[in-house]
Amino acid sequence: MRFRSFRLPELALLFTWVCLLIAPSSVRGETWAEKLGYPSGKRVLMLHADDIGMCYEANQAAKAYLTAGQIQSGALMVPCPWYNEMADWYKEHPDYDLGLHLAMNSEWRWYRWGPVAGREIVPGMVDKEGFLWRSQRETATHAQPGEVEKEIRAQVERAIAKGTRPGHIDTHMGTLYVRLDFTKAYFKVAEEYRIPAMVIEQTPRVTAKFRKQGYPITDESIQLIAEYKLPKLDDFHAVGEGKTYEEKRENFYELVRSMSPGINEIIFHPSVLSDTMRAITGTWQQRAWEAQMFSDPEIHKFFEREGVLFTNWKEIMARWEERYGDTLPRGENAPQ
Repeated sequence: MRFRSFRLPELALLFTWVCLLIAPSSVRGETWAEKLGYPSGKRVLMLHADDIGMCYEANQAAKAYLTAGQIQSGALMVPCPWYNEMADWYKEHPDYDLGLHLAMNSEWRWYRWGPVAGREIVPGMVDKEGFLWRSQRETATHAQPGEVEKEIRAQVERAIAKGTRPGHIDTHMGTLYVRLDFTKAYFKVAEEYRIPAMVIEQTPRVTAKFRKQGYPITDESIQLIAEYKLPKLDDFHAVGEGKTYEEKRENFYELVRSMSPGINEIIFHPSVLSDTMRAITGTWQQRAWEAQMFSDPEIHKFFEREGVLFTNWKEIMARWEERYGDTLPRGENAPQ
């Protein structure tokens, strides 16, 4: 019998995985679902609508699916033209879970927006036309971390001033994760206002997954995430594309089947189809199909067969406050 010889790095990795396999669950660590009191071994899911407030068509879709109980959460883009309409609706319907999709970019060709803090306050965040940069790379190249923090605060403060304290904050286009100092500002504001940020626990499996997708995950960012004090997701996913509605729905089924136990968030971008949507974005067909999916009776039968549990950010934060709230001092910007 021939045995394969291992190099030292491979032996170290093998030893680590053996230790993880034989260690008791208390050493390996619980999922965030288990830490927060959800049943052990269950997939706990949040269907989350992004880009709300970006246009009226996105608002129409979000209202329909939230009120029907077909999605659990959504996030508003404060700098966008239709933010105020959706924020007023949220003020009248505070029991739903709406957070902020913190926008540090304005990516579309013709449909643009600028910073909430003001161009003169955050000059490194805007292009020569006065709009937020189109790409993450441009923002990372030109913006200073202090400017990014000011813009995050401005968006959060505008929401609070509207009487709509956000249930969470997350990051449009992932921009707040492209530089470590941007991420530090994002976490700092989250903890100061006691509003949970969209943060994913960095297990070896999750880290490998996101590195493969091209995210700049370093030892420093893993440490920063480990030190973050508010609740986290166990994993995060986006609805994949499809050439037909049926293919897109089947891809979604495969995504849900592949999820590990724990708190999983799946983001999508539902919109009512219109000529305006066609003019704004080339992804209009995918967005319309995503809106169709979550009102599809077959999707909901699928969830029942799979035994999926559902949650939202407000419930997650309430469970965290009950169990771990004393671990984070309550500052002046936190809810009293």
